[in-house]
Amino acid sequence: MARRCERRDPELLRHISTADTARDLDLLRRAVGEDRLRYWGISYGTLLGATYANLYPDRVGRLVLDGNVDPRAWVNRGSDAEPERNTFLRLGSDLGSAATLKQFLELCGRAPVSRCPFSAGSPAATRAKYDSLPARLAKRPVGKWTYARAVSEVRGGLYTVHPGWSGTAATLESLWQGRTPAEPLELSGAARYPGFEQSPAVLCAESPNPASPERYPVLEQQAARESGALARWWVWANEPCTAWPARAADPYTGPWNRITAHPVLVINSVYDPSTPYRAGQAMAAELARARLLTLDGYGHTALDNRARV
Repeated sequence: MARRCERRDPELLRHISTADTARDLDLLRRAVGEDRLRYWGISYGTLLGATYANLYPDRVGRLVLDGNVDPRAWVNRGSDAEPERNTFLRLGSDLGSAATLKQFLELCGRAPVSRCPFSAGSPAATRAKYDSLPARLAKRPVGKWTYARAVSEVRGGLYTVHPGWSGTAATLESLWQGRTPAEPLELSGAARYPGFEQSPAVLCAESPNPASPERYPVLEQQAARESGALARWWVWANEPCTAWPARAADPYTGPWNRITAHPVLVINSVYDPSTPYRAGQAMAAELARARLLTLDGYGHTALDNRARV
């Protein structure tokens, strides 16, 4: 796929970057007649917002950055050297997932089975129940539910508390009992192509990652020891960068502290499984004029989750 993208339009491939998108965003701002940009960016969109704020600081209106990427970690602090760790490990996504999973199992264990099907009656018992499940799946999958799929689905299920956490608990309980979990309904007709190449086209072009595929099994084992099984997903998610042919022609690597026309509102949940709270703290500290709104809650982005301030 990477080679086909390269053959199709090699010049365009080198301008699919956050900085180029920020420049496009400014053209859109001008096209609709706005003096300043009003923007709510979530997840990767926080990096886009921060990049815009530093390319065009005088054109910043109301900017909200929600579920934050640490910009310096994304660009590996602007170093030209090959990084020891991949993008998501530098961002702390593995640690965010581990911390959020711990909270999920803690809350599930405190709840009755009627509210959390996977509950084993106490937080400790529920954690022990969960810890034994991956080993069982590695030896004996349940239908199409392998160890790898279970890891991936649990990681994704932590993103949205309502209804994601209830569905995750039901899935885990089905697997525990050896039953195939309910599959999502398939849409009739031709499915819309999801654009698998979009994320690596940006990330691999501008965020440094280890170049050799042989490095990733080592990273996987290190990350799993530090953060548990969900860390495996965060390691292999960046492995496609080893085959990606393009590098951004004009990336933005900082500085991130240019004084903006208006303050930027930075929002982050304490337990975010993708962009951990420490990344929100880093974003607020990097920007020259920012305020950090801390959400005492769970899940990825405030936009998708209810939380207590």
